[in-house]
Amino acid sequence: MSTEKQYIGALDQGTTGTRFILFDKAGSPVASAYKEHAQSYPQPGWVEHDPMEIWRNACSVLEEALETAEASFQSLAAIGITNQRETTVLWQAATGNPIYPAIVWQDRRTSNRCQQLRREGRSDWIQEKTGLPIDPYFSATKAEWILNQRTELRADAERGDILFGTVDTWLIWNLTGKHVTDVTNASRTLLMNLSTLDWDEELLDLFRIPRAMLPSIQPSSGDFGAFRKESQAVPVTGNLGDQQAALFGQAGFRPGATKNTYGTGSFLLKNTGDRPIQSKNGLLTTVAYAIEEEPAQYALEGSVFITGAAVQWLRDELQIIASAAVTESMASSVEDTGGVFFVPAFAGLGAPYWNPNARGAILGLTRGTSRSHLARATLESIAFQSRDVVEAMAADTEREVDSAGPLRVDGGAVQNNFLCQFQSDILGIPVIRPTVGETTALGAAFAAGLAVEFWKDTAELETLWQEDRLFEPQMSEDEREHRYEDWKRAVRAVLSWTEDKQGQ
Repeated sequence: MSTEKQYIGALDQGTTGTRFILFDKAGSPVASAYKEHAQSYPQPGWVEHDPMEIWRNACSVLEEALETAEASFQSLAAIGITNQRETTVLWQAATGNPIYPAIVWQDRRTSNRCQQLRREGRSDWIQEKTGLPIDPYFSATKAEWILNQRTELRADAERGDILFGTVDTWLIWNLTGKHVTDVTNASRTLLMNLSTLDWDEELLDLFRIPRAMLPSIQPSSGDFGAFRKESQAVPVTGNLGDQQAALFGQAGFRPGATKNTYGTGSFLLKNTGDRPIQSKNGLLTTVAYAIEEEPAQYALEGSVFITGAAVQWLRDELQIIASAAVTESMASSVEDTGGVFFVPAFAGLGAPYWNPNARGAILGLTRGTSRSHLARATLESIAFQSRDVVEAMAADTEREVDSAGPLRVDGGAVQNNFLCQFQSDILGIPVIRPTVGETTALGAAFAAGLAVEFWKDTAELETLWQEDRLFEPQMSEDEREHRYEDWKRAVRAVLSWTEDKQGQ
């Protein structure tokens, strides 16, 4: 064992880029490095990434973070991984070469296949097994689509010559040579049975996915192999999908604990304990995490596809803001949105609507609408969509979201004080922002550190979590409900337009 100071490394592979962070014993970030990767949109509704670029970037940011910290490879006690979950990669077992670009979770190319399955009456049956609705969001129809591109691919997959994985599996395979995933990522494929925590043979038959191409499923904190560099080796001992990692990093270990992560999309998870709760209100039932030799913990999740991506759209496509950071001052410079509502359904609507055909709309425009009004409407849309999820979650659990205390928030957008305050206002509950903003990476580090006894147990991890700022509601109940009703009218207008369009 090296006498050098030890860290846990977290490899956080997200939708737009890859980050590596070193965390010390106090759970504080010591050094980090980040690199974006290219986004490809070959057809409307299609989104792809280059798996090899993702792997190269992962290696690059690991080296850069160590260099920034003036630390060696030996200083890593373990590595944890977290990732964009449903994004699907297929590659050749012999060469490691991807057979197709990674199909990203936002991709909608399999909408027709999902509609076909719903028409066949498969919805309830699949949701009962997996906790998930039939939607292009998940991995099964993505993998099925790739295998359908050439007749020989399925035969290769049946022999195990082609391997399947979400991005965690792709990274671990490149790091350690092991073909594995964890229960949180497996629970997002539409192929894992929530009760058995294993691949479901009936679902594999339905989607014609050969079992030989699938990774083994393991707990989120445990042995995923070792990353070897020259004569040295670092164990990879943590692996969670990004949203479950954020819940873990927010110390959401107790039933009722709730967090919301604001990134490209927004994802609100509530820990429901050691039993899955089937949603009747458009939410997902998913695995929250599993620690070796302990029962798996489950969660309800509301997935909102477009939140931070809407701010990026203002910057990159409309070019009405110079950076995401300026939206805070712009939003605060006007009293309200001037009657403007923005429903950013660029990739359909996720929870609780699950309408893949919905498209974005800005309503209430007048000649007096300014850039600041649009910026504010965009930030408000993020909070409104989160309330949609909170309403559904309260109905499913028969408890209000604040039963476990304030809503804990994380992700890049929570540095925006206007957004955090408006989120508190529109929910009517406190919103709490942690000291460590990169809670997704922290969750991966926590899981890895537990497995190598860098930290003793989850009770110790709870003591490491620190509050940065508490936002308390300042809006009257009448105004809150009036504004939320106007938001729901805007969503109904979008859904009505979608139905009319489909009927043409």
